[in-house]
Amino acid sequence: MWLIYDLIIHLYGDAISIAALFNPKARKWVTGRKKIFQRIESAVGSRQSSAVSGQRSAVGGQQTGVSNRPSTIDHRQSAIIWFHCASLGEFEQGRPVIEAFRTAHPDWKILLTFFSPSGYEIRKNYEGADYIFYLPLDTPWDAKKFIRLVRPSLVVFVKYEFWFHYLDILYKEKIPVYIISAIFRPQQHFFKWYGGWARKQLKKVTRFFVQDQASEELLRAKGIEQVTVSGDTRFDRVATIASNAKSFPLVEKFAAQNAIFLAGSTWPDDEELILKLIEAYGDRMKFIIAPHEVHGARIEALKGLIQNSKFKIQNLNAEIYSELSEENAVTTRVLIIDGIGFLSHLYQYATIAYIGGGFGAGIHNILEAAAFGKPVIFGPRYEKFREAVDLIEAGGAFSVNNAEQLNNRTIELLEDNDFRQKSSAICSTYVHLNKGATGIILSGIF
Repeated sequence: MWLIYDLIIHLYGDAISIAALFNPKARKWVTGRKKIFQRIESAVGSRQSSAVSGQRSAVGGQQTGVSNRPSTIDHRQSAIIWFHCASLGEFEQGRPVIEAFRTAHPDWKILLTFFSPSGYEIRKNYEGADYIFYLPLDTPWDAKKFIRLVRPSLVVFVKYEFWFHYLDILYKEKIPVYIISAIFRPQQHFFKWYGGWARKQLKKVTRFFVQDQASEELLRAKGIEQVTVSGDTRFDRVATIASNAKSFPLVEKFAAQNAIFLAGSTWPDDEELILKLIEAYGDRMKFIIAPHEVHGARIEALKGLIQNSKFKIQNLNAEIYSELSEENAVTTRVLIIDGIGFLSHLYQYATIAYIGGGFGAGIHNILEAAAFGKPVIFGPRYEKFREAVDLIEAGGAFSVNNAEQLNNRTIELLEDNDFRQKSSAICSTYVHLNKGATGIILSGIF
């Protein structure tokens, strides 16, 4: 099976290299890994070498040509905890643990790696980590070289990352590996008749901290006993954001006393419905649209689509956030967000929140809006997200299949104050009751 796995990894790497010729995201994936080991050794290895040299000098040893091999490191001086996230969403999920660990153990160094450019490019300057890199591809030699250079004392993978060569080497080196905020479903290959080899690899994980009891039961039924139900660290993260929300004076001026429909992480299929909502009810509320992709062409295309549409409201003007000013904030009816990193704070201004992705691969993060007590609407593809299922059952969230349903649900929430307030309370209470995963994880890994 290792041969098949290695073949898949190599084919994946080759496919990304080919895609990089015409796809900007793939190009960043490839270029970001060029000379990766030289950069890692320069940043991490030099510090470790210095720590080793300092340790030996302190005991009077006269050393020449000190090796960079980290196996000789005094971890009291240079212990590293390695956090790995696939992308930006997993980073936000792991962030509460990273920051809580930093507070509890300030003498440790934190290494953060990403698999995807959408995580690395946005968080490569994150101040909560000492070192931030792309993760080298999971080949046996790259995985071994990475671990020997870094020599972590603890390893934390967030949610879905299962790189089997890394796991195998860490297991053989007796380095503890924890997977946090994990969630498992019967449809995953681990639980199929052909999943025996993959399940064997999972047994090399020191402990799984899973989101729910169903995940625990799936793992235990296959003989994987090192499982703790901790919950989802995203609740801790969104609760922290909601209690420490940043203010945006121009957005406040834009919102004023108006009802605000805020659509976050949208795709074209979502925006098609939202445009029809604007056409029908654009005179009754203002709109904030934050597309999932914010490159210039995407933003300009969306602005043009809005301005060229024949709405009932005359001169319904759309403005881009980076061009919002004291002069145009009041008259703007549709605000398009063209920046990243602050959408989670903008939900404080919403009356009703819409979360994109439900007409594609699946909805984006609804908890950011729920933490502010905002009723949440999204498309039909939400079944894989426990919080969406829970909130629909409780009455805090609503799924729509088409523009008519979106219009009807929006107006119902807008006009029926009691209904909206009840939905809002359900959302904020749900987030509050599900906090605490970070504390459980920290007490379990250290």
